[in-house]
Amino acid sequence: MMQSAGSLRLLHTSDWHLGRTLYGRRRYGEFEAFLDWLVETLRQQRVDVLLVAGDIFDTTAPSNRAQQLYYRFLCQAANAGCRHVVIIAGNHDSPSFLTAPQELLRAMNVHVVGSTSEDIAEQVLTLHGADGEPELIVCAVPYLRDRDIRQAAAGESVADKERKLQDGIREHYDVVARLAEDRRTELGAHLPIVATGHLFTAGGQTIEGDGVRELYVGSLAHVHASLFSPSFDYVALGHLHVPQKVNDSEHIRYSGSPLPMGFGEARQRKSLCLVDLAVQEGQRQTGIELLEIPVFQRLERITGDWPAIAARLAELVAVGSDAWLEIIYQGEEIVSDLRERLDKATEGSAMEILRVKNSRIAERVLGRMHDQETLDELDEQEVFERCLDQHEVSQEQRPDLRHAYREVLQSIHEDDAGAIGGTHG
Repeated sequence: MMQSAGSLRLLHTSDWHLGRTLYGRRRYGEFEAFLDWLVETLRQQRVDVLLVAGDIFDTTAPSNRAQQLYYRFLCQAANAGCRHVVIIAGNHDSPSFLTAPQELLRAMNVHVVGSTSEDIAEQVLTLHGADGEPELIVCAVPYLRDRDIRQAAAGESVADKERKLQDGIREHYDVVARLAEDRRTELGAHLPIVATGHLFTAGGQTIEGDGVRELYVGSLAHVHASLFSPSFDYVALGHLHVPQKVNDSEHIRYSGSPLPMGFGEARQRKSLCLVDLAVQEGQRQTGIELLEIPVFQRLERITGDWPAIAARLAELVAVGSDAWLEIIYQGEEIVSDLRERLDKATEGSAMEILRVKNSRIAERVLGRMHDQETLDELDEQEVFERCLDQHEVSQEQRPDLRHAYREVLQSIHEDDAGAIGGTHG
């Protein structure tokens, strides 16, 4: 996509999850390779503004190595000709940790919005061009926590809570859109307006094992695309790891995660959104192109009986693959020495087996437990479901128990983000 004269070029990314591991395997080499590639992309594509739509880190207390990668990248981005970087917090981030160096980062034109505040106008940013003139208005809306947008009331029903959540999110975006429109009226009628968000839209696509968690208790974790004002020329979203349009709208998109978060994403093509905003004959126009991200560490899930698994491993060995592997044995025959066979088949290769799941052994011997499975491999919901099964809880009781459990989890996640993040603030 050629950049036309007078246009403004944006690059949209999200869900880096710096510090995330895969079955105990650290991935700092991949993260570093991606960020180096991103710096070079900013330079080659002559990007003016980078939008990072949340979940920069995988936890609210990121490791020193993850922090080093983050701050090194911000310094390099400034030297790559990118005038502005806009970062919002996601549900995995600590708002106070991200915003602690806010004033220092602003000197490099890095704008960080960690959480909503009483003054919503703080989320409406005016970015200036190289000539000092206003060139873009950004509604930098971060992940909106339940307590930020809904006042709890005694005795309210689940339906009441869900309606309040939906109303709160919609009202928040309505307010920032009006503030942005007023700002544009003051500064110039043709200034483009873009918005950010970290949320789960209705119909959004996810993949098993990608680690995407529900943001709110109830169905309103999935908000409708109609809440975004028509005054937004582009909406940069984070939270879902699959690159996708929202409700088939070209200008409302998830960039997706730059790295596969699990083996379920192994065959997924990862990309960033390159956005050109221009004004022609008094009309604002938006052009969008997807930039494919290289594969920095190949993942492969091999499923089937032993002959199928062995054949695929032989193919990978023959081509010198260095893939990380997940093996799921699904043959009829019980193979008690599966791990030994796998080690022999990959001996001397650069491949690494990160996980083995022997479905036949699991079914016959361990019931629902998986071969070599650990608690780290299960999410909170899977653990709870197994507890319900273990205690033979009736199907009639389960919906209410699941709802109460999700409320407890939501409270824990949000309290942890504030408490752990606060130690850095």
